[in-house]
Amino acid sequence: MKKARLASTKKNLDKKLKDSIKKRTITKQDLLKRSSDNESDEISIHPSDEVQLPTPFILLGDLNGHSTLWGSDATNNRGLLIEKLISDNSLCLLNDSSYTLFHQPSRTFHTVDLAICTPSIFTRWNFSTEDDLYNSDHFPILLTHSDNSITFPKHPARFIFDKANWPLFTVISELTVDMAQSHDIDTAVENITNHILAAADIAIPKTSGKQPRLWKPWWDEKYAEAFRNQKRCWDRFRRYPTTENFINFKKAKAMARRIKRQNQNTTWQKNVNSIHCNISSSEMWNKVRKMLGTYKKGHAISFLNHNGQTVSEVIDIANILGAKFSKISSNESYPPVFAAYKQKEERKALNFKTSTCKEYNAPFTVQELTAALNKTRPTSSGPDRIHCNMLKNLSEKSLNVILFLFNRIWTEQCFPALWCKAVVVPIPKPGKDPHNPSHYRPIALTSCLCKLMERIVNTRLVYFLEE
Repeated sequence: MKKARLASTKKNLDKKLKDSIKKRTITKQDLLKRSSDNESDEISIHPSDEVQLPTPFILLGDLNGHSTLWGSDATNNRGLLIEKLISDNSLCLLNDSSYTLFHQPSRTFHTVDLAICTPSIFTRWNFSTEDDLYNSDHFPILLTHSDNSITFPKHPARFIFDKANWPLFTVISELTVDMAQSHDIDTAVENITNHILAAADIAIPKTSGKQPRLWKPWWDEKYAEAFRNQKRCWDRFRRYPTTENFINFKKAKAMARRIKRQNQNTTWQKNVNSIHCNISSSEMWNKVRKMLGTYKKGHAISFLNHNGQTVSEVIDIANILGAKFSKISSNESYPPVFAAYKQKEERKALNFKTSTCKEYNAPFTVQELTAALNKTRPTSSGPDRIHCNMLKNLSEKSLNVILFLFNRIWTEQCFPALWCKAVVVPIPKPGKDPHNPSHYRPIALTSCLCKLMERIVNTRLVYFLEE
């Protein structure tokens, strides 16, 4: 007798993950076919110290069992065992009558991939399958949650600067001195920021926020037509499974595969030949990633383990990481000797008044602004969404207004409240557990206007200190 322990055996339990929808547990199982028809199996769920299945759970897998209960023409011994497993543990079967496997040698369709769940969530999930095999012999299974009120996070909309109409932006983003002459510095900064963003919304297109498709360099119109023809032949065979339709599908599939391989070889040689000593390292690695088909992955955090609990709500994750970052940068993280010295020095009053006018206190000039702007790299924008590319495409008149604003801040010694905010991005530390909130380092994205003024001040102070 062979016993398949679904909840504990490592060979059968391939993957276990947490679902963000009310902490469901999803497991994926694969059970091999029996070596002989006389061999008997026992399939059961056992509690184990290694792996537990907390309820509610969803069990997905290729269980290699046939039963009329899930749409098969007949029931075999493995199917009876699975039926007994479902009945003995009071489980529910999500499958409908859709086929999940195409057996090419016999050109027949079967249902061997099952979705089993606990009764408490049975009515909340809908089962369906894709129509395309995607070059496999199993149809992809789709489990759809019945609650349409669930909102999934989207990527924040970003400006597409490669498609920007910069001449139009320069004209409609024209700033006036009146915008920067408000009595309040914060109001002046807000006026200029809103005017630049309004012009950007008109002249610069934005992304939709949807998950981007992974671009393949070998995909061209010729292969796209071959791929569409393969899908047409497959749809015809799926509706009318005749020998002629099956042969046409195999021919179309072979043709699409041949075109794909030819395109892969051609694009590989083209990209390799384009790498030479005159390109930058970033451009070279971008080409290498395209050749390998790898793309930058996002740093979305699905859940964190905090104080022995699993936290999956977005606001709770943000608060936990914020508390960790705040603690690291607070006085609590300083050594006692340094903390005492810091407290002592901060008691001393600083006098910034002087009887003479120092050159480093003089108003900023257009030359300083232009030099700082030319050295600015296209880094990510801060909470105000003003990007460096927008500042570089402002007119000369608008830059003079920006300079007027900077000089007001410099002479009035009033720092804008909007510039005190930042978007903090948690970056996981390499080789560390991504579910531990202590294994992240913060990257603060501040206002590009603020960084531009900081660059002007820093350049001036470095010049006088090194003189």
